Formats: sequence, structure tokens, C-alpha cells
Amino acid sequence: MKKTARELQKEQTKALLLKTAYNVFSEKGIMNTRVSDIAQAAGVSHGTIFVHFRSQEAMIEEVVAVYGQKIALRTHTLAQSCGHLSELLRAHLHGIMEFEPFYTRLVIENRLLPTGAKDSIIAIQSAISFHFSQAVQRELKSSQSDGIPSYLLFNMWMGLVHYYLANGDLFAPEGHVIRRYGGTLIQSFMKLLTAKEEK
Repeated sequence: MKKTARELQKEQTKALLLKTAYNVFSEKGIMNTRVSDIAQAAGVSHGTIFVHFRSQEAMIEEVVAVYGQKIALRTHTLAQSCGHLSELLRAHLHGIMEFEPFYTRLVIENRLLPTGAKDSIIAIQSAISFHFSQAVQRELKSSQSDGIPSYLLFNMWMGLVHYYLANGDLFAPEGHVIRRYGGTLIQSFMKLLTAKEEK
């Protein structure tokens, strides 16, 4: 059934609000952003926001769900063709880099976000954890790191990446942590995995 002009306009307005919220969240922070900030940036009235979202919390959850899915899909797509663990780590960073300001806000504000948003963040991590576990099992069967469970190695990798992102004002004041340190993070992590073998 063909959509009416009103239905199409409503969909376009909601898409505009989602994109605008994503941009404002990326710049100002999710919990620091007021509904009026998004309305002003989108060029709509304050009340228009609540035509599309029942509450500010619902809006946050939907923005994180929509863009979290984009990050997860991009990461999964890039990771599918990786054979070596270092290639997978590079693909992971590349998938994040496309959304770095927003992803960084998710890392920093994770504990403050509504439950639905936290679930979306878990889905983003799941998109790479499966590929990571497979790569570790393929590559490190005979290494000294074999005794470390793959989930712990994954947590170490995520902790390293998130530490750099959360402290981006120190590591990359210009705002591009992954572009500046991605190669170093990969090399350092891979070196940690093989350090015992080199002794």
C-alpha cells in the first residue's frame, strides 16, 4: 500500500531527528545533550521531538540502536574476509573509525545510558567477538598464549582500544585516536601475544 505524503514526511522528519541527534551526541556527549539542542540543530520545534519519541530516554535508545547496528554491520562486514588476527584487529578499528566520535561517547558514557542503549553496545561488541575468537583459535593454538582464554584476550583488546578512545584528549587532541594510534595498538597487542615465544 502506497504511503501518504504525510506518512512520508513523518518518516523523513524522524530520519532527520535520528541523524541530528547522532551528530549532536557525537559532539556534545549523549547525557549532556538536551532535547532542545536537537530540536534547534534539526530546525524543528521542541514538541516535534515528542511526536516521534515518547521520551528523551527512548530517543537515546533508538539513536544508539540505529547507529550501533550500523557500526556492528560495518565491523562484521570488514571482519568476514580477514584471515590473520592482525587483519581482524585492523578491520575492527576501521569499523569503529568511521563512527569514532559517537563510539567514543558510548565508551565514556556507557554506565550512564538507558538499559536499551547498553544492550545495543553489547551487540556492537558481539559483532567482533565471534570473529576474534575464531581468529585466536586459528592462529594461537601452538603459541604460549594458548593458555589464556579467548574471551580474556578479547577483553584485553577492547580494554586497550577503549582506554585510548576514552582518553583521546590526551592521546589525540585533534580528535582522531584510531587514525593516529591504530597501527601502534595492533602491533603492541600482537607483540603481547607472542612475547613469551620470543624469549
